[in-house]
Amino acid sequence: MRVGFIVNDTKTEQAGFTTTRLAQAAVNMGHEPWIMGVGDLMLDAEDHVIANAWSVPRKNYKTTESFLSDLQGRNGISERICVDDLDALMLRNVPSDDAISRPWAASVAIEFARMAARRGVVVVNDPGGLAKAASKMYFQLFPEEVRPKTLITRDRAEIKSFVKELGGNAVLKPLQGSGGASVFLVRPGDASNLNQMIDAVSRDGYVITQEYLAAAEQGDTRMFVMNGRPLRVKGRFCAFRRVRTGGDMRSNIHAGGKLAQAKITDAELRIAEIVRPKLVQDGMFLVGLDIVGDKLMEINVFSPGGLGSAQKFENLNFSRNVIEAIDRKVQYMNFYVRNFDNVDMCTL
Repeated sequence: MRVGFIVNDTKTEQAGFTTTRLAQAAVNMGHEPWIMGVGDLMLDAEDHVIANAWSVPRKNYKTTESFLSDLQGRNGISERICVDDLDALMLRNVPSDDAISRPWAASVAIEFARMAARRGVVVVNDPGGLAKAASKMYFQLFPEEVRPKTLITRDRAEIKSFVKELGGNAVLKPLQGSGGASVFLVRPGDASNLNQMIDAVSRDGYVITQEYLAAAEQGDTRMFVMNGRPLRVKGRFCAFRRVRTGGDMRSNIHAGGKLAQAKITDAELRIAEIVRPKLVQDGMFLVGLDIVGDKLMEINVFSPGGLGSAQKFENLNFSRNVIEAIDRKVQYMNFYVRNFDNVDMCTL
């Protein structure tokens, strides 16, 4: 299988990234991975998607560090490839990382991927589904039963009124963004600072004001869902916990959170079952569900990370299972001479 991975920029990929783990697993399994940045894509005069892409010379890598060293170093194989000739393409770029510094790059990968899918390339997650999920507003399309109470607005008075309605406990965060940036916890005694919090978040757009969940004090659980079902291998779920440290309300790892093993209960499985129909409908092959108590805090559909963290605690290489699932889709497409709708193929 020839499989491509679109990332923000090949030069900024790191050994611990999930994309690196997936590409390493692919080559170790005998496949041919090609990694390309958003800026490496083009559409030629014949409407073929072309890319300046990179691969590796060896067929087996013991570590992601050695894989990435070859990919980004002198040993890396650089070629101008026709993306339309790939068997599969995985969108692993994070639009919010480019939204401010490179706004032109935020959504263009989706458009190129749509063209490739039209040629019969299996594209995961489905580019049409990802277009719907371009902002956190996508989260509001899932059933209220699994979501915290939420207000999305730039109106300062509305935000203050909603915070009061919630008893003074709320979370403010930007509609666009990721990684815990510009996230504020509002407490009943913070009325004098609320204006400054709103200003800080609204500087880049709309503000999400969300019900604060007391269970968040214990951190959250990242659980991976693949093909619409919790990713489970040998009875072990692909999941991990992120636990807060100190006084920081954020459990994101680069915001100071610590990793711990996850215990998946009926609460997490119930949430996964409730969101499954829409994930399947939108062609979301691999997503990360961030769960606090019995509520879903976020659905990560753009480059969900943490396969390595799950592997650490469960002692299983989940990356191989993801690549195997993509390879099965490619085989299905070959059986049907690439005559199958991409959004359906994504979750088969």
